[in-house]
Amino acid sequence: MLKYFQLSEEQEDYEQITETITKGVVFSGTNLLVLVFAIVVASVGLNVNSTAVIIGAMLISPLMGPIMGIGLGVGTYDFTLIRLSLKNLAFSVGVSLIASTLYFMISPLNEAHSELLARTSPNIYDVLIAFFGGLAGITAITSKQKGNALQGAAIATALMPPLCTAGFGIATQQWSFFFGAFYLFLINSVFISLATYVAIRLLKFPTQEISNSKLEKFLKRAVVWVTILTLLPSVYLGYRLIEAEKFSIRAKKFIEAEFNFENSFILEKKSDFSRKQIAITIGGKGISKEDEENLKTKMKLYGLENVDLRVKNTLSFRLENNSSEEKMNFVSRELSQKQVLIDSLRKEIGKFREQKAMYKQIEEEILVQYKEFASVTINDYTRLKDSTKTYIVNLEANKNLSKERIETLRQWLEKRLNSENVEFFMKMKM
Repeated sequence: MLKYFQLSEEQEDYEQITETITKGVVFSGTNLLVLVFAIVVASVGLNVNSTAVIIGAMLISPLMGPIMGIGLGVGTYDFTLIRLSLKNLAFSVGVSLIASTLYFMISPLNEAHSELLARTSPNIYDVLIAFFGGLAGITAITSKQKGNALQGAAIATALMPPLCTAGFGIATQQWSFFFGAFYLFLINSVFISLATYVAIRLLKFPTQEISNSKLEKFLKRAVVWVTILTLLPSVYLGYRLIEAEKFSIRAKKFIEAEFNFENSFILEKKSDFSRKQIAITIGGKGISKEDEENLKTKMKLYGLENVDLRVKNTLSFRLENNSSEEKMNFVSRELSQKQVLIDSLRKEIGKFREQKAMYKQIEEEILVQYKEFASVTINDYTRLKDSTKTYIVNLEANKNLSKERIETLRQWLEKRLNSENVEFFMKMKM
């Protein structure tokens, strides 16, 4: 069976492999431009929550070069290559963080979608992905039959999106995003380098002679300690992920099995592992305090010891304990509260309609004054970080406008909307 795993017949020359990896280490010319393009593509993909765009950024990202360069340098005791790779990796990380931070500061979209959130909670499984993805990548580089392994490894290990997510964290001052995403990037970098180092040693690459044995020992110890220090937090976070999943499953079983009360139904259910809490909102007749205490006792049967159960009865009353007058008073209070909420929502809807009507009128006024425009659309959004309202004006033009004419329109709109936060987006009609 072992002959099927032999790589000697397909392996490139050591010199060719070293040259291929070394070429990807330095960020200048093509590599630097591709890095910048990948940063923008990844940032936009994360911003609009597009998986396809993010995958495209992973494929064109050249960040794998200096990371594999570190592994090759450590594996062959090439200290010049190690220094060069570390220098260029630091440079690429700096460029990526600056570019992505600037993008997210300018972008009007500040909501954290699922693609952003996915890069903020790394764990032990990300370590496995990085290590085996790195092994796939270095195996592809060392083989004459390149195939798609390197591109697949680039997608799996996802180096660029975590850096852009860290930039989002800086731009929006959400430091949990920054530290979580940067730790994911650190995991990917360390374990791709480790995978490269392991492969280089197994393939018995020729090493440079080290006259100082202490330096060789220091290098090996550094590899071990960097690996351990990077690994330990991910093990704890992986344990937390597994426990949270178990908690969610137990809570679901408990709720489905025990919350079966006549003339009552569940309106809302939430399980929070971090707070060790299950919150249930009951509609209909509701449940008594005695029933609630019985439920708390049964939680132990589902492995939910020391979990806080909170049950809220909404629009409910107990037939056996309340007089007709008390029932009526209770229902009246509840209906009054709901009426206040309905009135508030109606006011908000009214304001929204008035605003849309005003925008429609302004759009028509612009089309009358400026025959150069084929269509005008006005919208608004509120920035999360400072609650500033900004107006977005999308203009479709039949022909080019002079700077003076555009500036006149801007000043008129600022007066008309009573705001200086007006942004233009103009395109030519096709």
